[in-house]
Order: sequence, then structure tokens, then C-alpha cells
Amino acid sequence: MSIPSAVGILSILAFNLVDTWFVSLLGTAELAAISFTFPVTFILSSVLIGIGSGLSASLARMLGQGQQESSANFVISGLILGILAVLVLSSIGLTTITPLFTILGATPELMPFIEQYLSIWYIAVIFLVIPMLGNGALRATGNTKFPSLIMVLAGLLNAILDPILIFGLGPIPAMGIEGAAYATMIAWLASMFASLYLLYRSGLIERFRLNLSLRYQHWQKIMKIGRPAALSNMINPLLNGIIMAMLASTDTAAVAAFGVGIRIESLMLIAIMALSSSLTPFIAQNLGAGQFDRARSALIGSAHFSVICQLVCYIIIAIFARSIAELFSKDQVVIDYLVVFLRIVPFAYGALGIVIMLAVSLNAYNRPGSSLALNLSRIFLVMLPLVWLGHVTLGATGIFAAIAISNIMMGGASYLLALKISEEKPSEPN
Repeated sequence: MSIPSAVGILSILAFNLVDTWFVSLLGTAELAAISFTFPVTFILSSVLIGIGSGLSASLARMLGQGQQESSANFVISGLILGILAVLVLSSIGLTTITPLFTILGATPELMPFIEQYLSIWYIAVIFLVIPMLGNGALRATGNTKFPSLIMVLAGLLNAILDPILIFGLGPIPAMGIEGAAYATMIAWLASMFASLYLLYRSGLIERFRLNLSLRYQHWQKIMKIGRPAALSNMINPLLNGIIMAMLASTDTAAVAAFGVGIRIESLMLIAIMALSSSLTPFIAQNLGAGQFDRARSALIGSAHFSVICQLVCYIIIAIFARSIAELFSKDQVVIDYLVVFLRIVPFAYGALGIVIMLAVSLNAYNRPGSSLALNLSRIFLVMLPLVWLGHVTLGATGIFAAIAISNIMMGGASYLLALKISEEKPSEPN
């Protein structure tokens, strides 16, 4: 894992956590409202992550095989695909806010806050396409420093704008939860222009030519990995949406606590996310160059790192759980729920890290279908049945315990599967 990758990923996760913290200062209702939006916004972001995985893995293989001359056209095709996908999904999202969140269990009290936030966020996410996909393309070439710098600057800009737009300053009126969405929009817009500049300087974009036949060929190649990767990434926010609905039938405070918990989870998995972002292009390049032993060492070594790193993180979080919870709410019920979450769920993050490492590595091994099957099995065969059982027996505590148990079970199975797959010669992409 490179330091630039770690810093860049940290800035993105801190970006989300800062939003959550400032919104939490508005009250429990606003915190619960933004918590309800997390699964939905993650699903749309997951589409970009999937396309980015296909673009990054395919580009890394091309570069590993010495095909530099066609890389710029390939990157442009990926960016166009991402923009089209987000335009369609954002349009659908804007027209389905009320019915969707009613199904998810949002109360009439929360619905205005949800609508205020998402009506802006669905437009803002269009500006995220180029930074997310473009930075992935840059990392595929081995350039991790400047993409990470863009993420850091975007995170800092968001952190500066959040309190100004949420609470107001001088002539700028207080916008409440809408202010958080506007801060996100401005930060993403700035990062879009910075990413375009870096892509141009790196020779990864060139003058646009329509050439629909070529674009379609590139899209097929990207989506061979991108489609299952997107579906795989969408599963987790879908699960979180189901859990939100279960918790909403128990207590709005539990929803608020869970929303904060999954944001803290992202921050705790910083090292895993940074490593996994570099792992796919690293393995893909080595497989493309025939360096199979190096690819295997990277995968298995990453699994070992995950367990050790997350155990250390868990000990720290468990000790300071109540102090952390009190940073995000003054509501004692929310605090109590969040403490329970932080002392149970993170215990299994080392095992979850193994699942993540294997899933991204399967894309590099040109087995995206296996990556999707792994995540489908984790969610629908293991986690959902245990979460439902935990819900009906112990409520929110049972749900949190079921999440941890499921991740431990799948982490062990994923490690054994990683040992087997890394011994095999990967198939060639079409």
C-alpha cells in the first residue's frame, strides 16, 4: 500500500464523516435523515466504482502488455460510459425519492430533510464521475500521488464549506442539511476540473472523436469486469437499506446510530480500502506480464495484513467507543446504540478485509463473475438470514452481532478460496 493511496482514500472517507458530524449538530432527525440516504447514495456510487474497476483493471492489463498507444481512447470511452450511467440513474433517483424512502421506513418527520439533501446530491454526483474514474485510470499507470492530492484538496474544501453553508456565515444564510449537499457539489466540481487537467497532462485523454463502433468495443471490455463489479458493490448498500428498514421499525435513534456507524466503519477500513485500490492494477499488471508468483504474494500478503491491521484498530475503537459516540450526538439513546455497534461490528473487520481483497483481486484475475458470486453468497446466503434472526430475537444488538458473525464466517471461507485461486493461471480477457 502506497502512502499517497492511503492519504487519498482517507480524505474521501473523512469527507463523508465530516458531513455526518456537521449534520449531527442539527439534531437527531437530520442525522437519521442523512443516515437513510447512505444506502441509496452508495448504490449510485457503486455503479461508478464498478465502471472504475473495469476501466482500471483493463487499462492496467493493456499497459502491462505494452499497449500504451490506445490507452487515451480507452480512458475517454470509460468516462463517457460513467457520465451516461450517472445521468440515467440520477434522473430516476430524483423522481422516486418519496416512494422509495417511504418503503425504506422513513417517517413523515424525516422526509422533508431527505428530499432537501437528495434533490441536490443527485445533481452533484455528476461531477464525481471524472474524478472517480479518472483517478482510477491514473493509478493504473502507477501514478498515485496526484490523484490522492486531488482527493485531499476536495476533502479539505468540503470541510471548510460544510459549517459555512450548513450554519451560515455573514451574508451566507444557514441552509441546514441542504448546505451539506451544496458543499459536496462544490468540492466535487473542483476535483473534476483538477482531474481533467491531470488526465490531459498524463496523455490519458485526447481530442474527442465520436466513433461509436470503437466506443462500444471499449464499453464491452470495461463492462465485462465493470458490470459484475458494480453489482457486487451495490449489494452492500442494498443490505444496509434493508437493515435501515429493520431498525426503523425499532427506533429512529437506532437508524441514526447505524448511519454514523457505517461511516466510521469506512474510516476504520481506510488501510484496507487503500490497499485494495492499488491491489487490482498491481495484480493485473503482473498477470499481464506473466509474474504469477508476485500476484499471489500480493493477494495472500494483503489478507494477512488485513487481520493484523484491523485487530489493532478494533482495540482502539472498543476502548474509546463511548467518547467517539458522544462526538456525533447528544441524544443518549443514539449514543448507547452507537457504542454497542462500535464494540461488536468492528471485531470482524479483519475478516471483512479478506473478503474485500479477494473480491477486487478476482477482477484482476479476470473472474468478475466469481467476485459477484462471493458477495451474493455473503449477503443472501449468510448475512441476511442471520441479521433477520438477530432482529427478531435481540433487536438492534442482534443485528449488529449478526453482521460480525457473518463477516467472520465469510472471511475464513475467502482466505481458503484465495489460496486456491492464486495457484491457478488466470484466463485471458476477451
